[in-house]
Amino acid sequence: MTTELPAAEDQPRLDRLSAGLILACAVIAVLPLLARGNSCGHDFDFHLQSWMEVAHQWREGVWYPRWFDAANYGAGEPRLLFYPPLSWIAGGGLGTLLPWNVAPFAYVFLAFAGCGFSAFLLAREWLPAAPARLAACMYLANPYLLFVAYERGAFGELLAAVWIPLVMLFTLRRRAALLPLSLAIAAVWLTNAPAAVMACYTAALLAVLTAVQLRQWWPVVRVAFGSVLGIALAGFYVVPAAFERRWVEIDRAIGSGMRVEDSFLFGHTGEAFHDQVLRTASWIAVALLALAALAAWRALASKDAVDLSRSLAVLLVVIAFLLFPFSEPLWRYAPELKFLQFPWRWLLVAGASGAMLVGIAVSQSLSRLKQNWLRASIPLALAALLAGCATKVYWQPCDDEDAVVAQVATFRAGAGFEGTDEYTPRGADNTAIQRGLPPVRFLARAGDDAAESSVEPNPEWKGSDSPAQEAQVEIRDWNAAHKSFSVHASRDGFAVLRLLDYPAWGVRVNGVAIPARPHRSDGLMTIPVTTGISMVEVLYESTADIDWGWGASLAALLVLIALLVMGKRWQKLRIS
Repeated sequence: MTTELPAAEDQPRLDRLSAGLILACAVIAVLPLLARGNSCGHDFDFHLQSWMEVAHQWREGVWYPRWFDAANYGAGEPRLLFYPPLSWIAGGGLGTLLPWNVAPFAYVFLAFAGCGFSAFLLAREWLPAAPARLAACMYLANPYLLFVAYERGAFGELLAAVWIPLVMLFTLRRRAALLPLSLAIAAVWLTNAPAAVMACYTAALLAVLTAVQLRQWWPVVRVAFGSVLGIALAGFYVVPAAFERRWVEIDRAIGSGMRVEDSFLFGHTGEAFHDQVLRTASWIAVALLALAALAAWRALASKDAVDLSRSLAVLLVVIAFLLFPFSEPLWRYAPELKFLQFPWRWLLVAGASGAMLVGIAVSQSLSRLKQNWLRASIPLALAALLAGCATKVYWQPCDDEDAVVAQVATFRAGAGFEGTDEYTPRGADNTAIQRGLPPVRFLARAGDDAAESSVEPNPEWKGSDSPAQEAQVEIRDWNAAHKSFSVHASRDGFAVLRLLDYPAWGVRVNGVAIPARPHRSDGLMTIPVTTGISMVEVLYESTADIDWGWGASLAALLVLIALLVMGKRWQKLRIS
């Protein structure tokens, strides 16, 4: 016989004191950024550039961008198709409303605040308000999330941290939760793919543990159905990203230094930057897991939420197992797990579990404190201490070219940015793409005027030796999703575009589709043109996989609406 989870003193709700305290902790967590300026973490450039591209394409009328035009020095890449949309939509929206040097501050603050509110809802399901507030502030200001925000600049993962406590909440809830669970799973898939993989595995483990405790199958069935429904809701992103992986060099995301086996705790590869980041992440893991273990010991000894404490403790043991080399076979064979790249990414889940265990462990002690100001001062002091450490340990200075002002100037000048290896179309060498290329060149042979990447990556274009006077090129339209131009040539030749060829690009010359095109080593689109005038149109088209993705999302939405309408009939079943 298992111990039933006790309910909190009231139904979960967000009172003004709790909301104010969470917002105050979020402000404290971003104070170092306000004091010292943006922290140019490892992925800061990647996200800021994506946000600027999205805002630019919105102004061009492209409401859901997939092609990142500024990558590869103007040749583009399908980054926005593969990277989940919620983070770049949020960043693009903030950059549209606010100055670009302010947008990262606002993004980090909103992400921290969201983490606090979601963790509060998780804790408040079982705990009184005071320990729930402590758990919420501990989660939003825990060392790993500060590491993600400051040193890594991994804004997608930071935003995904908002959804992790909600996935845990609706997995563990002993009453109707199928619909909110599916929405939480959809949200995390639309925010960050590695976090989504962790969320699904976490939900599965917690469901199995709950089923064992209750000796009933409904927790497992609910998570299975909710996961399928949630992934289907996110189908407009998931299906194209999964299908089109065959069109890009996606395996370059897990190359040397980016593989799981390179990043177990306190590992050593000999690459200074990698080993320094791994060492920092390893000490964060030690601190988080040690605190969580102490809290679990105290929580299991109390009478509060015993079953919940056991489930969270088991989850932390599994996470600790995954951080060491003896777990490598699991990483190799478990579906999609290897694409987490870094085992220490599981600290995202460990932070939520540890914060919850701390709340359970100190619940009775906080209840004895009668003054609200004293209860509130504890999480505020904790957030201040952790944020103060973050500014000394994690904050990254910006080089001149990484500063927001410099990147905005580069983007507006149209010079473009370095590409992303894993989003490079198959067969293309993105390091051979020259900087400063014109939109279209007329060449006598398809492979002319190419750079040798082994000599110098992405060299500056110095002009073509091909007889450009033999053709006149007139650009009619040149934006991210549509390009049109005319070539008036005195001989047959090739129009080579400053554009990476990709299966989603549809090409027409004088109204006739050109599906087969010559291949260049740098992967730039090469279109045969004949003597005379050739009217060329290049359009980023909706491929079949995109249509399938939207179909999956629409079907899942209809199922969701049907379940909502039938909700009253499902009230007797906890699976709902």
